Amino acid sequence: MEMRNLFLAQLEAETKRTRRALECVPEGRADWKPHQKSMPLGRLAMLVAQMPSWLAMIIHRDDLDLSPASGSSGAQRSSGTVAELVQTLEQGAADARQALTSTSDEHLMKPWRLLVSGKVVSEEPRHVVIRDVFGHLAHHRGQLTVYLRLNNVPVPAIYGPSADDASFA
Repeated sequence: MEMRNLFLAQLEAETKRTRRALECVPEGRADWKPHQKSMPLGRLAMLVAQMPSWLAMIIHRDDLDLSPASGSSGAQRSSGTVAELVQTLEQGAADARQALTSTSDEHLMKPWRLLVSGKVVSEEPRHVVIRDVFGHLAHHRGQLTVYLRLNNVPVPAIYGPSADDASFA
């Protein structure tokens, strides 16, 4: 089986799970955070919504500089509404689907680099970076569900039932 088909299947499953969590984000709480060092809820929710779009970037670009000399870091924005979060997720997943469909195992074996101020901090084959994005998404989605719990919002089933939702995602 081609790697892209494995990633496409994982993208579909993770998009469904992520949508369930994003649909629960309480509006009007974008600035809330559980601790002064924590990311605000709106920023975290938008990060989770945007993460599937990273797959297309990894496939189409050779690198990303988090602090380029130009100063344009692509700073993370906060969410406005649940509809905006879901639309961001759906657009990112659609872009990722298209990129994955049009790539090859040969391309996924090529290196991709993460830079900070022009310095390479990570260089791995694209397929490894894509795999890590899915783990990173699961991490931040889990963080988001803790934020939901702390805001007395029922936590949806993700990989199995939650204390609030007996269904399976």
